[in-house]
Amino acid sequence: MRFLTLLALLFCLAAPAVAQDGTIATNNGSSTEQVFTDAAIATKIRDILGELEGYEDVRVSVSQGIVTLKGTTLEVGQLEELQRLVGRVEGVVAIENGVTISTDVRRRLAPMMERFQLRFWQVVAFLPLIGIAIVAFALVTWIGLFVARRRQPWDRIAPNAFIADILRAVIRVGAVIGGLVVALDILGATALLSTILGAAGIIGLAIGFAVRDTVENFIASVLLSVRQPFAPNDAIEINGDEGKVIRLTSRATIILSFDGNHIRIPNATVFKARIKNYTRNPERRFEFDIGVAYGTDLAAARELAQRTLADLPFVLDTPAVSIWTTELHGSDIGMRLTAWIDQRETGLLAARSEAIRQVLIAFEAAGIEMPEPTYRLMMDGGPAAPADTLAPRPEPRPEVQNVAAKMESDLEHIVEVEREMEREDLLSADAVKE
Repeated sequence: MRFLTLLALLFCLAAPAVAQDGTIATNNGSSTEQVFTDAAIATKIRDILGELEGYEDVRVSVSQGIVTLKGTTLEVGQLEELQRLVGRVEGVVAIENGVTISTDVRRRLAPMMERFQLRFWQVVAFLPLIGIAIVAFALVTWIGLFVARRRQPWDRIAPNAFIADILRAVIRVGAVIGGLVVALDILGATALLSTILGAAGIIGLAIGFAVRDTVENFIASVLLSVRQPFAPNDAIEINGDEGKVIRLTSRATIILSFDGNHIRIPNATVFKARIKNYTRNPERRFEFDIGVAYGTDLAAARELAQRTLADLPFVLDTPAVSIWTTELHGSDIGMRLTAWIDQRETGLLAARSEAIRQVLIAFEAAGIEMPEPTYRLMMDGGPAAPADTLAPRPEPRPEVQNVAAKMESDLEHIVEVEREMEREDLLSADAVKE
């Protein structure tokens, strides 16, 4: 009996105590649980890294929740991603990251070669689809170019050849863009088109600012070709430059001055300038001033001058001749005489010159004095000679001289020759004028 009691006591001392809930209590229970937790953390981290590329050389160890990482990776991004992944694992207290970037040339080149091979075989697999996309692009582009090359209906729609060429260029660009869209849609890469167009828009904006004057000049050329403010051989004045219009090009307006010089004015300047067109209205007025002496019957002088001008064969009846007194000078009274001519038949300068001559003859015949500034010369040999003996009076010559528009005709002939030398011209005689 004593033996059995002693045996039971020894068994109780040697065997672990059993808790009331059935679990076995040990003196080092907390240490065993921590070891199990560290192992689970390490296993989970290794499983995560095993599913990802680039972490094959990373070694993981965990002690008391502190994760120690050693080894190498290929990229800095992988190193940062490793830190983030390990930090998200439950139970990790701290991370000692000893992973560095690998400098092994063979290992670093291997992924690149793999990617190259992968891309190569992808391209090979896409070759049939790429061929179809190229054919679609070529077909759409060819159709657009074929339509753009046709003269009709663009020559009929556009007011001139310049605008027709612009329409053709727009169609060509639209055809290329349309073909590109179709090709990218076949390849499933339409998102790339947005990137291309966005980059093209930014580049176009930068170029537009750089060549702003050129763009402004081009737009002015388009508007001038549509508006047609003048026609070939029109006599115009632009910012003080006068002459006959030769042509309107896509860059400048070329006129022939009355001195025979070529004047090239940028279209941007022409579009914004004040244009005076002398040819648009066939009737044109000329004017000149004369002076009569104080004491002259102004009404009689005015009537005589008006009758003289009205009787000239090249002066128009409507609008009528106009004459009025302008101002009082020191030695005479100023008068202004105006009359109208048809400049298609009569030269302006020739008509004005002949009108002055006829009025002078009529005034001298009527005894109307037209004084000039008088100077008295004192000589030692005697009194000064009378003024009327210094020069003989001209004999009246009432016949009217030729005032045909010969100079204008000669200039028009020069302009026609100049126009035949170059084909580019945005002016059209049949176009609607502004």
